[in-house]
Amino acid sequence: MKYVILTRDEEIQSEAARAFQSDDEVIITDQVDVALDACQGAEMIFVDLIATLKEPHKIAGYEEFAMAKMGHPEAKGTPLVLISAPPDYELDSMVGYPGFVFGQFARPITFKHLRRASTWV
Repeated sequence: MKYVILTRDEEIQSEAARAFQSDDEVIITDQVDVALDACQGAEMIFVDLIATLKEPHKIAGYEEFAMAKMGHPEAKGTPLVLISAPPDYELDSMVGYPGFVFGQFARPITFKHLRRASTWV
């Protein structure tokens, strides 16, 4: 199976590195365009909301990411699991698109969260 993880968080990267089966393909990146292109053939994409922000605390970056994913030929059909911002991280607002998020996890994220989500597909 193939999984894509979009994050800049070293702790999430570390947990992701040990979360999946040895024969799974796991692509970890902090670049939105790389993550979206990597969705070709992927079962799931995990997205750290913070990694989508272009400016700290401004949700516009996430909105831009969402529109790009929904319009991307490879990524638009890939189920998305959102990794929420930390509870004490303030955002200027929050948005939602019907059917956009397949699942969601609050921080802190452990390998068990990622492994559990991999069984959803």
